[in-house]
Amino acid sequence: MDIADVVVVGAGVVGLAVARALARAGREVVVIEREEAIGTHTSSRNSEVIHAGIYYPANSLKAWACVRGKELLYDYCASHGVPHRRITKMIAAASQTQALELESIQARALANGVDDLQWLDAKQAGALEPAVGAHAALLSPSTGIIDSHALMLAYQGDAEDAGAMLALHSRVERVEVTAQGFKLNIDTLGEPFDLMANTLINAAGLFAPQLAAMIDGLAQDTVPGAWFAKGNYFTMTGRAPFSRLIYPIPEPGGLGVHVTLDLGGNARFGPDVQWQEGLDYALDPNREQHFYEAVRTWYPKLPDGCLQPGYTGIRPKISGPGEPAADFVISGPEQHGVPGLVNMFGIESPGLTASLALAEQVSDCLR
Repeated sequence: MDIADVVVVGAGVVGLAVARALARAGREVVVIEREEAIGTHTSSRNSEVIHAGIYYPANSLKAWACVRGKELLYDYCASHGVPHRRITKMIAAASQTQALELESIQARALANGVDDLQWLDAKQAGALEPAVGAHAALLSPSTGIIDSHALMLAYQGDAEDAGAMLALHSRVERVEVTAQGFKLNIDTLGEPFDLMANTLINAAGLFAPQLAAMIDGLAQDTVPGAWFAKGNYFTMTGRAPFSRLIYPIPEPGGLGVHVTLDLGGNARFGPDVQWQEGLDYALDPNREQHFYEAVRTWYPKLPDGCLQPGYTGIRPKISGPGEPAADFVISGPEQHGVPGLVNMFGIESPGLTASLALAEQVSDCLR
């Protein structure tokens, strides 16, 4: 039976960041990925935004990891040539009532250490973004955009340079906790094999609760439930009349239908929140009318017929519809009592921004 020091399950942006950190610390690392390529789920189906850390509850892991991760990520992109840009973001209040909500958003950001937000009245907001109808707005100078696939390739390259190995098409079927470590039963294109590991990192994203549930020897009351919240994206034909990202006031389950620009200047609207069972990535064209209505609350002159179906992503939620948004969960030996095991649950947005900070947290758990 093959033996590995560390097995990381999941080759998304967070799993690759963790593998990189542990390999650079001198650990022998194997990354197990069930799909045919890295980052095929949440990591490549998102808005590709470097978040500032504005919305999350004070003292939460999301808030800390986003603010810490943002600084690490900007430095990493600059030193590794990962395409990115500090494009800035405007959070627009569509009414006087929503303008009051901006005040609480600004207070939350300050509590998280984000002290660069700028308050804009209607005239100032209109001067910056004439197409946006805002009673007031907040401007976030430290929000950016990034090429997420280039980032993952950079993490993978760093990890492999430090000796890590990547195994694609490899699905974990069962995990047993033994006196010698973790025995993993893995299926690779129909061929089963067993692998022993001293340390196991569950960074499986959408599948993390499912993987944890199959670990024989882990108390199942430490495994949260799993909910899937699809986000649909529509792209805009023609030239977008924005020079920065425009966000409305957040909605339950997400940040509201907003517009992001990619590094080529193309605009996409989304994501919305569509709770569902299972991993269905089909985009429902019937959502188009909802998008027009949502966007026109802050972009009144959105032309008819300019939205085209884009793509979808799925958020790996560990809290369901109508429940308060759950924090990131990094469950290590102190939480569940199994030496050498770290489970990562509910790593949705801002997971990409927080990836390097979360890798630090995992390293700390193992110490």
